[in-house]
This record gives sequence, structure tokens and C-alpha cells, in this order.
Amino acid sequence: QLLKSLCVLALFVATLALDNGLMRTPPMGWLAWERFRCDIDCQNDPKNCISEVLFRDMADRLAEDGWRELGYVYVNIDDCWASKDRDSNGRLQADPKRFPSGIPNLASYIHDRGLKLGIYGDMGTLTCGGYPGTPLDKITIDAQTFADWKVDMLKFDGCYSNATEQEQGYPAMSKALNATGRPIGYSCSWPAYQGGLPPKVNYTQLGEICNLWRNYGDIEDSWNSVLSIADWFFNNQDVLQPAAGPGRWNDPDMLVVGDFGLSMDQSRSQMALWAIMAAPLFMSNDLRTISSGARTILQNKVAIGINQDPMGVQGRRLIKEKSGIEVFWRPLSDKASALVFFSRRTDMPYRYQASLGQLNYTTGSYKIYDVFAEREMPTLKDSTNFVVSINPSGVVMWYISAPADQDENTHIGGKLRGPAFHRHANGISPIVL
Repeated sequence: QLLKSLCVLALFVATLALDNGLMRTPPMGWLAWERFRCDIDCQNDPKNCISEVLFRDMADRLAEDGWRELGYVYVNIDDCWASKDRDSNGRLQADPKRFPSGIPNLASYIHDRGLKLGIYGDMGTLTCGGYPGTPLDKITIDAQTFADWKVDMLKFDGCYSNATEQEQGYPAMSKALNATGRPIGYSCSWPAYQGGLPPKVNYTQLGEICNLWRNYGDIEDSWNSVLSIADWFFNNQDVLQPAAGPGRWNDPDMLVVGDFGLSMDQSRSQMALWAIMAAPLFMSNDLRTISSGARTILQNKVAIGINQDPMGVQGRRLIKEKSGIEVFWRPLSDKASALVFFSRRTDMPYRYQASLGQLNYTTGSYKIYDVFAEREMPTLKDSTNFVVSINPSGVVMWYISAPADQDENTHIGGKLRGPAFHRHANGISPIVL
């Protein structure tokens, strides 16, 4: 059966990952780009421009508003941070007006709050925004600069570079970062510039040189954008799913929950599908003004626990119904799993009927926890039909514990309880008490 074969595949396929010991679960944090782009007008827009003020503000929010404890630890600078000129020693430098204290000082501020700093570079002559790039002859010096500044992650973009340069540059930067001796997580945009699929993209190689990689185009603040990205990833899941694992992740781009383009149902859908995909969870929003509804979704402990499962197996779409309902599944540690029922419909809540047996679950009784309703459901036998009501462009997400008759640890005093959590690497994994 599909469930058994995929679990066996996950456990026994020999996989190679970038040997820096980092990002054994998908990285989590905050990234400037989608929400704040290349706003450099600090004179007229001081709170929202790309400056040390913005990144300090977001670090404060991550540290003080309950994000850090859930695993959201990266504060990531994107494009437009640099001066247009390198310094007299040929090193990159931050824009002196917008980052007057310098990147090392910002790194200290972020580290003092128990967080990590990410920065942005580009493999071409210029970054996408027209700032100094890191072509082949600058890779070593720029990697060392980032290490000297105590940066914890690099996103390496590909504007203004060609396929031959990328073929040399992305592996070269991986080696250069490792050679600094500082652990620096490495995000590669390489596959996104080569169409995201074999034969142009070699996912075995990517897993050996990068911790995560952007496969596809940039996300925008709209439901159409989120849906088109999810469709591309699941339509190509047979290629993409085996590429992911601890230390090497497909990256469908930022979470736009908390911005302007998604309804609450669509926000839950993005969170659920990104959790199923074992995607990096980089929010791009304004944490200073985020709504309580968006915060509740992004801080949902069970959804985060599913995303951060230490087994690190990316999930798959199981079913695509003519009715517009799709079902997604991800195997988790301790014989657990997650299901997402998603509606593409635009009319009204849809009552979808199925059984766990129809979804390839083996014989037994299963404990169900509704992730966004935050409540336990009645125990389900594999053969029992159930109905879920799914809102238009919304989801129902279930955390499913191992069959009760196969795992004595799911019982305490004869009563089944919902998921509890233990700290794990970059986040939280569900365990069943």
C-alpha cells in the first residue's frame, strides 16, 4: 500500500545532504522581501524601508511575542541592503545611511535575543535590485565577509548570471561557506533559474550543496500566487518529494499570512500546505501590526509540529477529485501522519465523504486531532466513513496518531489525549501522550 511503501522509502533510501549539520528540520523565521521589497525611502517611510530599524523591530517582535519559542528564529535580510560600492578592500558593505551601525552590530543585536541573522547575495554581476553581486571571483571574499559578520544564513540569488556561471558558482559558494568554519545555512535559487525540473536541475547535487533551494518563481500577496505555487509543487511531486529530507528542503517561498491578499481560510490553507510540503516557514509580513487571526494561524503549535517533524519526509497529494476537493498526506514520526482536505471550490462549504481506508490507511482505530479547530475528534476506524465540511479555498487539517491497537503509548488511563510537544532543532514535533 502507498502508506507502507512511502514510509519504507523514507527510511531506507540513502540520501546525501550538505554536510554542515544545519537545518535538520525546515528553517523558520521572518524574511523581508515579499512585504517590504526594495523600499529604500527612509526619509519618507522610515518604519518600512530596508534599514537596521526594520530588522531590529522584527527581532524584537520575534523575541517578545511568542514566535522564537515556536521555532521562528531567523531574521532574514533580502535584497537592497548593500552600498552600491564595495569598500577599499573589495568587501561588500551595508548602506551607511540605512545601516549606520553595520551588519556585525545588527548580528549582535539579533543574537542577543536568541535569534539568527540571514543575509542576501546574488551570483551575478548585480543583485536583482541592482546592488553589487557576487560573481565567481568574489565568492571567497564574500563568504568570509559574511562569516566575519557572524551571519547565520545566506540566500544566494541568480539574477544577472548565466547557466554556466551558476553551475560553477552555486557549488563554489557552498564550499566557500563551509571553509569559513562558521555554520551558515545555504539557500540556493539555482533551480528557479533553470525551470525547476530535470534534466536541467540535478536534485541529487542540490541536496549535497544546499540546505534549501527555491524551485519556482517569487510568491506574491495573492491567493492566485499561493495556489499556482502549490499546484506546481504537487503537480511535480514525483520529482520534488524525494529530493527533500533533513538538511535539504524544497522551498515554495514565503508565508504571506498576515498581509493583505489572503482571507483567513486561505491563510489556513497556505499554512497547512506548507506544513505538508515540509517547507521552510519564512513569514514575510509586518509583525508589529499583524492581526490576532493571522498570528493564531502562524503560531498553531500542531501545524508547526507537523512541519517540523524530525523524519523530514515531504508530503504528497493523494487525491484530486472532480468536485474540486484535494487530499494531501504526510507521514510523521512515531507512526503518526497528517491529512489535509482542501477545497478549490468558490461556492459554499463542501461536505466531503471518505474513509481512512480509502486513503490507504491500514486496518485499525485512529485518534484524530483537528489542527485548526484545536480539538480532538472521535476515534475513527479505517473502515468508517466520515464527512468533513471544507470552506471555499479552505482546509481541514488532521493530525492522526498511530492505530491505538498497535501503540500502547497512545493511552493514558484509558483516555486518548491530543498531541503534546517536545523541542526539536528549529521547532516542535508532535508526540502523542
